[in-house]
Amino acid sequence: MSQPRVVREVVLLGSTGSIGTQAIDVIQRNPDEFRVVALLGGGSRVDLLAQQALDLGVEVVGVSAASAAQDLQLAFYAEASKRGYRKGEFVVPKILGGPEAALEIAAWPCDIVLNGITGSVGLAPTLAALAAGRTVALANKESLVVGGPLVLDAVGDNPDRLVPVDSEHSALAQCLRGGRRHEVRKLILTASGGPFRGKKRAELEAVTLDQALAHPTWAMGPVITINSATLMNKGLELIEAQLLFGIPYDDIDVVVHPQSLVHSMVEFYDGSTLAQVSPPDMCLPIALALGWPERVPKAQRPMDWTTAQTLNFFPLDTTAFPAVGLARETGKRGGTAPAVFNAANEEAVAAFIAGRLPFVRIVDVVAEVLSAHEVIAKPTLDEVFATEREARAAANRLIDRTASEVVSR
Repeated sequence: MSQPRVVREVVLLGSTGSIGTQAIDVIQRNPDEFRVVALLGGGSRVDLLAQQALDLGVEVVGVSAASAAQDLQLAFYAEASKRGYRKGEFVVPKILGGPEAALEIAAWPCDIVLNGITGSVGLAPTLAALAAGRTVALANKESLVVGGPLVLDAVGDNPDRLVPVDSEHSALAQCLRGGRRHEVRKLILTASGGPFRGKKRAELEAVTLDQALAHPTWAMGPVITINSATLMNKGLELIEAQLLFGIPYDDIDVVVHPQSLVHSMVEFYDGSTLAQVSPPDMCLPIALALGWPERVPKAQRPMDWTTAQTLNFFPLDTTAFPAVGLARETGKRGGTAPAVFNAANEEAVAAFIAGRLPFVRIVDVVAEVLSAHEVIAKPTLDEVFATEREARAAANRLIDRTASEVVSR
């Protein structure tokens, strides 16, 4: 007699962002596999969050900004009224607001928490979910980069409690199934090269925001898109890959692959290389993370092998794009260095978006802040956050100085 299908209960953090909305698409197409029980969204998109809460019938919904909680409540009832619902015809969720909302929702009873929050603010919810015994599907790479040792300690001796959502790390996890860990010779992360592939550093001096946001293959949020343009995103992914899979930094390479069809590769010591190939769509890694270790039927469209395909691979230009090399050095330093790397980059990217910093200075600012940092080898969570604050302040001093130099010219 066949066993009844078990529906996995899911908590979505960052439900109104790119990862969150795509996760909801995957879940709604697979109602026999998943059910959303809780949502955390951005305070700037309460209308969308209210729609999601009604569509999914969640138990609790929240926003990190306390001031947006009332707006969310009003938006929820306005949306219910617009749909013609009467009292008793829809689920009224618990509505939370403020910094503690993310922690409470992250620990909400469920099978898996998908953390799609952008930035290092996702670290505390990741730790809260793990402390509550949840499995975490991690799209918030900053959690590992900023608080790697803390997260790994919280995971304990069950690595399957932390499942990667990034397409590159999902690809590596899939390829690693093809051999035993001691047979692995090298991890190979692929990078699209972003909108400036093939450009020299001098050609990047006058890059505009619109040019940096014009990613050739992926549709992502502005911060991730800028990080892809500088290849800082690949640097963050390199640190994340080392922490997730325990492979030494010198055995993790980055190669440029413009088509974004091969999402990453694993080279084994016998000379064979396994690659994971699929169209550039986040639905597959999201679905795999939610269903891990099982695959979800029809998560996304497969490759069309009836048409001609061209796959190109190029070495990384480390002179024009020094972010990956800087990340490798940062990861080797360990301790609080990756937290500084991430915090300084977040401030530099925000300054570029605001028109306060030239594109080519983003990685320079990060390198300068790192060079002055004295690493704490085994930081507490409070020390991580204090280090971040110091790094952000140092980055903004450099940004202000750069802006003044530009004006004085």
